[in-house]
Amino acid sequence: MTRAFSRSLAAIASFIFLAAVGANAQEFKKTLTLSTASTVEIVNHFGKIDVRATTGDEEPFVRAVSNDGAAPREIPETNTKGKLRFEVQPANPRKRIDVTLAIPERASLVLTTSAGEIRISGNFATVKASTETGTIATDIPLENVSYSFWWTASRPRYLSDAPLAEVKEKSAGRFVIAGTLAVKSKKPTNDEDPAKTPDPVNLDFTTSRGIVLVNVNPNEVPSDLRERPLTNAAKAIIRSGDGLLMEAIRRASPKYFGEYAATLPPLKLEPRFSTSPDKPTGPNAELKRVIARVSDLNNRAVTDLRKEDFELLEAGDVREIVSVVPTTAPFNLVLLLDVSGSVENYVDFIRKAARAFITTASPTDKIAIIIFNEDVKQLSTLTSDKGKLSESLDTFDAGGGTSYYDSVAYVLADTLRPLRGERSAIVVLTDGDDNHSFLPFDALIGSIQESGALIYPLYVPSSLIAASRGQEINRPIDEVRNRYMGLTTKAEGEGERLAQVSGGVYYPISQLGEIQKAYDDIVMQLRTAYSITFRSAIYDPGSSRGTSPRVKLKVKRENAFVRLGTVVAVE
Repeated sequence: MTRAFSRSLAAIASFIFLAAVGANAQEFKKTLTLSTASTVEIVNHFGKIDVRATTGDEEPFVRAVSNDGAAPREIPETNTKGKLRFEVQPANPRKRIDVTLAIPERASLVLTTSAGEIRISGNFATVKASTETGTIATDIPLENVSYSFWWTASRPRYLSDAPLAEVKEKSAGRFVIAGTLAVKSKKPTNDEDPAKTPDPVNLDFTTSRGIVLVNVNPNEVPSDLRERPLTNAAKAIIRSGDGLLMEAIRRASPKYFGEYAATLPPLKLEPRFSTSPDKPTGPNAELKRVIARVSDLNNRAVTDLRKEDFELLEAGDVREIVSVVPTTAPFNLVLLLDVSGSVENYVDFIRKAARAFITTASPTDKIAIIIFNEDVKQLSTLTSDKGKLSESLDTFDAGGGTSYYDSVAYVLADTLRPLRGERSAIVVLTDGDDNHSFLPFDALIGSIQESGALIYPLYVPSSLIAASRGQEINRPIDEVRNRYMGLTTKAEGEGERLAQVSGGVYYPISQLGEIQKAYDDIVMQLRTAYSITFRSAIYDPGSSRGTSPRVKLKVKRENAFVRLGTVVAVE
């Protein structure tokens, strides 16, 4: 029996078994027999289409998934003259079925959907994709690509990892972007022939009002895809030299990014420590210090720890802890206030809430106040003068779009960057929604972790503020009405993640009286860190940009978790 025939029998057996499971199964999968030169067509008006190239010895397959179960009869197949075609026909017109295909490289694709997303990953010869409002996203080699992207009912919305041709307006309100790409491979293989021209890839996309992403992760798409002039926040981020944030802005607005970047002097790299071979080593070589915050399962500070409750390791070896001192050192606090259109006409609430935080903070803490809508504005630089801070809150009005992600990046790149290594925190008062940033949410994560700043998001639904007009701030809201005054699922997830990656705490506000409780809790959290001094046996101060990866701290207490700040040498 030949190997090909055996595979055919296995495929038939697999098909029969999956078909026998019935329409109640969550997934239907079938192995395919395809050649490299095959053409595969998929029509799926009721869900997503995801096509990728097979890897290694992987067998080609088609998979259909639905919450209501997917049956073989709902994915009819025709195979004529080397063209394999699937057209999804759900039993219920409202039923959604998502289709995934793994097929050999250099095949040709014809993909059609209505509102569903289309994803293409791999080296294919041609890809013809059509959608009305869905997103078309690629992850393909860009060494030799010809492309033609059409929008038939709107101006183009797109992002690309490589520069594309200019948009051209055609008759009947249509727009096109067409041209070629010849991007040098970033990862050449050892057996690659540099003189060989890569196989061509042809992309032909048509959409009514959808989005086209060329080698851009859909999670990295900003809220506003219009090509527009840079805001002050975006310019400050570019000046900071943060590579990841700069790249995200370049993708969102390549024309204006290039124009502004050309006006700036060459970036100066931040100073880094280097290892000196002449530096003595040994148990008394050098004292170092690290700030540690210890929390419990509920992310609340643990306040009663002593030196014997800690164990510190450097490069895997236990080091002597010289002292553990609860630190009361002042914090640099940035109060970031959302004054966008989502909370328009409620300026008094914002001012009252901000002044309440200023009163709650420690007299020795320095506070800066920054507001944001479509752009950012600094009302006050870092100061401990509470009268000056309160006066600055009388100088703004509300309205406009919401550039929340850009404002967080601005604080990290502009306000806190010169203070790296000091104790810093950001307290955000917002409804959590963003509709105007150049940056996507995911672009913030690396910069947040690198900064060492704690983030405390207080997410207040704008409808909750509206309902409070004319009421006492602590008056409870009707429980039934409150169900319709919540945050979006997206905002809640992002708020939790901001707090988690920074070491702060997320506060979803459901009653306005909870804001003051959150303030009290934040101040308590900030006051409960430990300054730990230890003897280092390695002369490697580490990067000035974050925690030394050589240092780990353990707490000899159940359900206690540690977050370390930057390791610094003790003079």
